[in-house]
Amino acid sequence: MAKPMSFSDDEAPRHGNLTFDDFRKMAQDTSLSKYEKIDTPNSYREGQEELIFQSIVANLPSLNGSGKVVLDIGPGCSDLPQMMVDLCRERGHTLLLADSEEMLARLPDGDFIRKFPAQFPQCDQLFQDFTSRVDVVLVYSVLHYVFIEGNVWDFLDRSLELLAEGGEMLIGDIPNISKRHRFFSSTNGIRFHQQFMNTQSLPEVQFNTLERQKIDDSVIMALLTRARNQGFDAYLLPQHQGLPMANRREDVLIKRP
Repeated sequence: MAKPMSFSDDEAPRHGNLTFDDFRKMAQDTSLSKYEKIDTPNSYREGQEELIFQSIVANLPSLNGSGKVVLDIGPGCSDLPQMMVDLCRERGHTLLLADSEEMLARLPDGDFIRKFPAQFPQCDQLFQDFTSRVDVVLVYSVLHYVFIEGNVWDFLDRSLELLAEGGEMLIGDIPNISKRHRFFSSTNGIRFHQQFMNTQSLPEVQFNTLERQKIDDSVIMALLTRARNQGFDAYLLPQHQGLPMANRREDVLIKRP
């Protein structure tokens, strides 16, 4: 099982408020590992992505079908998108990848793969060709960057436009500062913090305080409400307990009836 990150680890982007252009540069930085290129500590992803992928597939059962249209928004360049490529090849899915040209260049090509080098949702060709045709949309560990740099509501609305009837969208690995505070105000959270940090001090927790540029319960609940108000079913899911950030991150699943 992965060792969870400590309370002192920043839930905001590790290198500051990273933008789409920052990730383009990081994709070409040979000094960074494939995990660091997507702004993730090696300890968070190395040896853990198989479990992450298993949790994704469990939440998106259409991936176990055949001949589906699958869209991965912001796949990055770690092992996770390669696992998606392998699954789609095996299942006969069409795989759509939307990310920077620099990131997409690090992923394989194939006759079942279409790449859209753009910052979603600025992908006119994608919407022309696949509106209401996508069976599975995956957005994994991406939303917090959109929340800082872009328009999270436009991102959600445009994503939902792509879903076919019965289609599923997973917004995964969402850092929730409210969930983090709840954990570290609990007996288990305090014990974890003290053991991990080798300290007797208590973790600093503040409730009912707005923390700028961080997703909290209000944002999560608003995502669910906005999707439901557009005629979609939307659910808040706990992460698999084996995942390294399960005590402070969660997933949102949206389905078109």
